[in-house]
Amino acid sequence: MTLELIVFIGAILFGILLYWRESQGNGIYRFFNKLMNSKELQMKSTDKKGFVYQQSLLLRIVFITALFLIGILITRFLIPIDLATISIFASMIVGTLIGTYVANFVFKSNEVIEEKSDSIEDVFHETLEKGKDFIEDLKSKDDKEVTEVKKIKEEPKEQEKSARERLKDKGLM
Repeated sequence: MTLELIVFIGAILFGILLYWRESQGNGIYRFFNKLMNSKELQMKSTDKKGFVYQQSLLLRIVFITALFLIGILITRFLIPIDLATISIFASMIVGTLIGTYVANFVFKSNEVIEEKSDSIEDVFHETLEKGKDFIEDLKSKDDKEVTEVKKIKEEPKEQEKSARERLKDKGLM
């Protein structure tokens, strides 16, 4: 179980690295595309699609599985020890897939942050100005309320009858 967990975390990091590498350039994918397709079907030079970069879930799973199958076969021939069990194989595939989506999330959020950085700064300054205005309004309202309270305290109350006297006037007591 410990080995599987270590492999899973390593696969997540590998997925992030793989996605980042393909976002920088897709030369290997372009090579296989030229090898497999005719001239009319080949991808354009401006297309950034790679094995995992800008690819759908199903094709990502297929390419990642093929990559690990080839890696396991090469490892089997080089090292005769059976290290690749089904659970480790599955955790490598799932971890790499999760890593590609984590990297995708990080790239998308970086793009949004860069795109909105100017507007966020403007919103921040507007919020600060509104906060300053609000505090000034509170201070001026406090001053007005204090003067109103003083005026109310200064005005003497007219002599009112007590409750006992009012009841006597009504004849209830």
